[in-house]
Amino acid sequence: MKDGFIKVAAATPAIRVADCEYNKANILALIKSAAEQNVKLLVFPELCITGYTCADLFMQDTLLTAAQNALRSLLAATYETDILFAVGLPVGHQGKLFNCAAICCRGELLALVPKRNIPDYGEFYESRWFAACPEAGEMKSFAGRETYFGADVVFPCQTIDGLSLGVEICEDLWAPVPPSSTLAAEGAALIFNLSASDELACKARYRESLVVGQSARLICGYIFSSAGSGESTTDMVFSGHDMIAENGILLNSSRFETGLVISEIDVDRLCFERRRLNSFESSCSYKKLPFTLNMKDTELSRFISPTPFVPEDSSTRSERCDEIFTIAAMGLKKRMEHTCSKQLVVGVSGGLDSTLAMLISAKALDLLSLPRANLIAVTMPGFGTTARTKGNAERLAEELGATLRTVSIAAAVRQHFADIGHDEADHSVVYENAQARERTQVLMDIANGSGALVVGTGDMSELALGWATYNGDHMSMYGVNAGIPKTLVRHLVAFCADTAESSALSVVLRDILATPVSPELLPAENGDISQKTEELVGPYELHDFFLYYLVRWGCEPQKVFRLAKYAFNGEYDDKTILHWLKTFVRRFFSQQYKRSCLPDGPKVGTLSLSPRGDWRMPSDAVADIWLKQLDSL
Repeated sequence: MKDGFIKVAAATPAIRVADCEYNKANILALIKSAAEQNVKLLVFPELCITGYTCADLFMQDTLLTAAQNALRSLLAATYETDILFAVGLPVGHQGKLFNCAAICCRGELLALVPKRNIPDYGEFYESRWFAACPEAGEMKSFAGRETYFGADVVFPCQTIDGLSLGVEICEDLWAPVPPSSTLAAEGAALIFNLSASDELACKARYRESLVVGQSARLICGYIFSSAGSGESTTDMVFSGHDMIAENGILLNSSRFETGLVISEIDVDRLCFERRRLNSFESSCSYKKLPFTLNMKDTELSRFISPTPFVPEDSSTRSERCDEIFTIAAMGLKKRMEHTCSKQLVVGVSGGLDSTLAMLISAKALDLLSLPRANLIAVTMPGFGTTARTKGNAERLAEELGATLRTVSIAAAVRQHFADIGHDEADHSVVYENAQARERTQVLMDIANGSGALVVGTGDMSELALGWATYNGDHMSMYGVNAGIPKTLVRHLVAFCADTAESSALSVVLRDILATPVSPELLPAENGDISQKTEELVGPYELHDFFLYYLVRWGCEPQKVFRLAKYAFNGEYDDKTILHWLKTFVRRFFSQQYKRSCLPDGPKVGTLSLSPRGDWRMPSDAVADIWLKQLDSL
């Protein structure tokens, strides 16, 4: 296993009802195919050795013996196959019949796990044949092996830290308290579900919601394998709906097909999230039956989004943007109500961040039924301001109905240079930061004179990189963008352009989107922006990717590098990715002191860098071990 990934599969074999030899052959073929593709964990459907729809034939000893012999043959044939698989069959025990999952690994029968919840409604009448799982497990002789018979069992892998499996069967997931809930509390990071869920109109969507929802609730990987078209169609049709989900995300699925559905589960990611939370308290009462697998590097086939903060689907993205926009505006509305403020002050530059702050501020005023004129937009041209950005700032204020004020900072900054003895020709950090701090002073004093709040414009990506002037644009009275990464800022502004209240507003927003990101603190060249942020600190899409996986999921740098290479394949070469990843790590550690004293601002997603919220980090922590790992790549 490499970087925590393990390849898993759900399988639906071609079967014939009550033909155990035929079914065994097809099951074995899929096991071999999965092993050839480096699958390590494999789940087959409920009762697939016999077929789920055998009905009263389940009472026949002939069928039960054939099923047991088929399992014995599967175990013998997979003795040297490095894979753990779960397959369904009927098992007689103490005068009763049980619907079981046989858990098999390298020729060993680890356990027989009986179904707990037996459906007896609608088209289902399993209680005619099967008993519910007994409360206490015990040892049993079956298929030529002594094995454990019971559902109170978890399977930890001895060779993969954090990998532990739990099993439930079909209806168990539909129960008010699914067994998987207890299994997860007992340490199971992956849940197998062997199912025979028949197909009905709209049922697939509901079934998917159960699987995906349970994986999110339990912070687990969930592998669901369902019976397919080989089952009897006397009264039902089965679609072979196979699914692989991880922590609320459907990684892969298939319907109305036989064969394998394959993906990779990130076990390290699941373990990190469970460590981060405190909801998994175990009584350690379940039996632990360990197994071993020989792990190789796991090649990735699952989709890794290059923009993890931004939904891929356009409709979902629009819905997310609208929701985040509203959350940020509601946060600002509450702060205005609490401070009895009727006006807002925004330093508007014609760039993305100040544009989003303006849009959010306008919505907050709308929510309070206050006039848009109460939004004071202050443009503060300095040594690097271009006609394009200044013009866009003015047009944005006009289209939003804000009150526009222009305060040139050039004279004040020159006086400051004279006061401190700085040569204006020296374009060092003093030259840049003096402008940023002067702008903040202007905004604060205008706000004081108007009984207003200064709305911060800096976004979360800038905070991660420390790309802000301490006590300059770093400071505000409420930072509405503090929880929004740069890649999402762009989509939020684009969303506002798509839904703008006027075509003129849409036009100015689109031109702002087309403007290079820049603090405009160095003199323009031939009237154009000379200082482009992404040429200085690197592409924000890379930094947002690094931020998501390093901070949100606690991934090791080498894993982040691997994921970035995979996600940005063809867009950035390895050398470029590694260079900017090192830059991100260095800056993230060295600039924590700016995040340790952040102004208030709303958390809008799963990650925040607020020292009062998600991220508590000492300002003098050392990045050496992270950087050494990158240096070794």
